[in-house]
Amino acid sequence: MLTTLSTEDLIPADHPIRRIRVVVEAVLGELDPVFDEMYDVGGRRSVPPETLLKATVLMALYSIRSERAFCERLNYDLLFKWFLDMRIDQPAFDPTTFTKNRQRLLDHAVADEFFAAVVRQAKLRRYTSSEHFSVDGTLLKAWASHKSFKPKDGPPSPPPAGRNSEVGWHGQKRKNDTHASTTDPEARLFRKSNNTAATLCFAGHLLMENRTGLIVDAELTIADGYAERATAIEMLGRLPKRARRRTVAADKAYDTKGFVDGVRALGFTPHVAQNTKTSAIDGRTTRHPGHTVSQRIRKRIEEPFGWTKTIAGGRQLRYRGRDRNRGLVHDHHRCLQRAPHHHPRPRSRPRLTPCGGRSCAGGPQ
Repeated sequence: MLTTLSTEDLIPADHPIRRIRVVVEAVLGELDPVFDEMYDVGGRRSVPPETLLKATVLMALYSIRSERAFCERLNYDLLFKWFLDMRIDQPAFDPTTFTKNRQRLLDHAVADEFFAAVVRQAKLRRYTSSEHFSVDGTLLKAWASHKSFKPKDGPPSPPPAGRNSEVGWHGQKRKNDTHASTTDPEARLFRKSNNTAATLCFAGHLLMENRTGLIVDAELTIADGYAERATAIEMLGRLPKRARRRTVAADKAYDTKGFVDGVRALGFTPHVAQNTKTSAIDGRTTRHPGHTVSQRIRKRIEEPFGWTKTIAGGRQLRYRGRDRNRGLVHDHHRCLQRAPHHHPRPRSRPRLTPCGGRSCAGGPQ
């Protein structure tokens, strides 16, 4: 049957995904030199990296848990095919394409470059200021279970009897110094407070601009008692230098002498919530109305954390190891930066060729 219908005709003109797609393609246009360095001139033709990055955006926006589930849906979801510049009758690529290209993307720090390009797009459109910020952290469950948390120097355990055998560790002292996960050695047994259970996890961190609520930096680190404050100082240090003093808001966990001195050395005024017993700030900071405003607005940083854990499916991380999951965290918060109410419609970029004009030596067909 012949038809002149295309995916472009099926997507409503006022659908939010259209505005997101324009910004994504503008960002990918900036990364063309990076993509050219990643692939050889010869070799078998492969799925272009632009397609894989746009696919991760769709997975976060539409709560798709795995690459295999995404590729299955890509066969019949016309909106997905339109977003990836595919024909209606074009079959989905193999899920192993993500696996075979992931290390190449990590080696060239594409996730960092993509995230930075989105931030530049927001600054270019004056959606973000450079004066007031908020920081916070959260715990993200690792792709490992308690049963994999075993002694480092102990004898190898016997093979389990069955697929999901019972393991008893009641009364044993299990610490990160003496134990490690055999599934993900970089995961740490940690808990947020004394009233919560300890889980194998990583620590996620965000830096938010207060006026618009845009995420200007994101990081994933090993979970410990110092990661939140140390990573916050690191993210603030990556911001462009300014002569004018700026502010950074945070909760009580950041009310320590080390953090307050560190951010002041970077030119920031610490608008942290005061601890009831001892505090690293005094009335010289809290008496200003700006401290109250910062404390009210900083609570908005919980919204992207909630979105990441529910809609984007990031409550439990998808991969093993910090580097792979770090790219996943950047993918999630790129989606938040491209929210339609933040971005008008710029001029569209020309469509990609079926293989992006690139080939991958040894890559999947």
